Amino acid sequence: MRTKSKQYIQKHDKFIPRKIIKFYLNKQKTYQEIQQISKRLYIQTYRRPLSLIISIIQPLLWLTLFGALFQYAPIYLFEKLNVQYREFLNPGIIIFTGFNSSINAGLPIIFDREFGFLNRILISPISNKNSLIYSCILHTWTITTFQILIITLITFYKNNNHNTLAISNIILNFSIITMIITSISSISIYNAFILPGHIEFIAITSLFVNLPTLFASTALAPLSFMPTWLQIICCINPLTYAIEIMRNSILNQTFNIKTLIINTSWLEINVQQGIILLIFINVINFLLVKKIIKYKYD
Repeated sequence: MRTKSKQYIQKHDKFIPRKIIKFYLNKQKTYQEIQQISKRLYIQTYRRPLSLIISIIQPLLWLTLFGALFQYAPIYLFEKLNVQYREFLNPGIIIFTGFNSSINAGLPIIFDREFGFLNRILISPISNKNSLIYSCILHTWTITTFQILIITLITFYKNNNHNTLAISNIILNFSIITMIITSISSISIYNAFILPGHIEFIAITSLFVNLPTLFASTALAPLSFMPTWLQIICCINPLTYAIEIMRNSILNQTFNIKTLIINTSWLEINVQQGIILLIFINVINFLLVKKIIKYKYD
């Protein structure tokens, strides 16, 4: 038998490939998939303009109401700098706008699951199922950045703020917003794959996560105003670091990479450490959502 098999191999030796052929995903095809899925999401947003308008009005209401409520408060909210409360509040509301929009990034996926459209996408000749993740994050980033830009322009005009930011600070703030959007969108997409339906998704995001995350951060008040137990919770919340980095870059004229953003008797964190922490959380969340889509649909 061995002699016959060797003869067969020698006879057909020229048909045996000399190299191991590896198949790689076509990057151009992946880009096309992301483009088409993102286009579908943009069309959905275009057909529902009211949701976009409400998402812009809501943070403006927060700014108006809270700014008016504490307008004459005789307190130093930003260390030793005497600033008005609405100036202190602006960075917190901007970051929370990014959080509030990103937490709903998985909503289109969960509706596609319920209506059966997700199954059509998965059985189509799609080369990379991660295109679903990339397109949802890209769509959320575009819409949220547009909202934040509109809110920022309105608040600067309303407050008659003539302060100019350095290019490095603008790039830093833009990067912080991008990291928050990407990280929270990944968590939202992960929830969209594991939760049974949109009722549970909306209940968790709107009732259990949204407002507690806002109040358990420094968006509305500094750490010095809080009891110790709430300070600990705020320091666990990643939004606190994003808010404090943006707040320092806007209000603190001596801002640099070593500026302390968390300064308590039991914890000190500077800007550099805060950025590293946000990047680490961002990578973990992104890998988590890639793992769940591979586990459920590959």
